[in-house]
Amino acid sequence: MPTQPQRLPDLKMDGTSWAMLLILSVLWGGSFFFTEIALVDLPPFTLVLCRVTIASLILWWVVLLRHIPIPRDPKFWGAIVIMGAFNNLVPFSLIVWGQTHIASGLAAILNATTPLFTIVIAHIATDNEKLNLRKALGVLIGFAGVVVIIGPPGGETIAAKGENALKPASALAPLAPFAILLATFCYGCTGVFGKRFGGMNPILTAAGMTSASSILLIPLAAIIDRPWTLPVPSPETLMAVFGIAALSTSLAYILYFAILKRAGASNLLLVTFLIPVSAILLGVGFLGETLLVQHIIGMGVIGVGLAVIDGRLVRHLGNKDN
Repeated sequence: MPTQPQRLPDLKMDGTSWAMLLILSVLWGGSFFFTEIALVDLPPFTLVLCRVTIASLILWWVVLLRHIPIPRDPKFWGAIVIMGAFNNLVPFSLIVWGQTHIASGLAAILNATTPLFTIVIAHIATDNEKLNLRKALGVLIGFAGVVVIIGPPGGETIAAKGENALKPASALAPLAPFAILLATFCYGCTGVFGKRFGGMNPILTAAGMTSASSILLIPLAAIIDRPWTLPVPSPETLMAVFGIAALSTSLAYILYFAILKRAGASNLLLVTFLIPVSAILLGVGFLGETLLVQHIIGMGVIGVGLAVIDGRLVRHLGNKDN
């Protein structure tokens, strides 16, 4: 997920905005689906390197096509490197590694905790985004859903990954949900840090972040994965890599900022509810994955927490009572 830009005034959702939001949820939900397919042939760092490199080329093409001015300020590019590391490199790598052990749908459910971390970090790091009672309650409910998903120590927490699964290292598998949560924590940090780019063209920022992360990933992939020693990927893997780079990254970034401009930041939060649904439907329908009952219950609890944070459902129910 991209960083949360500077909050805009709330705007209403029309039919076109809803259609765009649904498409975005499928694109981001599809990233977990594409990752699951590509992991059959590619190790995590190599897969992430392919994703951000291809995405950066597409985004820079859009920057040039739109004649977007490119700043020369070293401070801007230094911040871009930090954002590329903590908004792309680290979370993408953690999520992909996590998906070597858990189902794509479960990874998407845990990824939905990003707004919870963002709100808590903003409360700590800023002076004007403090928690109120409603948001604090929503955060507590959301994290209660995480506890339900992970379950007690030693309990069954890992969902079946389906026919495209790798052979997981069972000793590390219990750490996979925490890797996804650490990724969402990184998203939360960059969501707060990234607000300094409020006046910058978001497509340029996205192009810079993906470029920086690809440069940082080259030595990691070379040392750890040694990609030149890998067998030639299958056509399915190549299509999945293109899908996650072109659709779930480049196009998703462009659509994300288009919805933000059209419908506002508050309405854009609704995509958080839809991404896990898209990922679960794709994983169950095409990869043969299954989720445990506790995962579905936990997703529901997280959804309630997000709804409380969003506030609109609470206000609607309050108005009904009156």
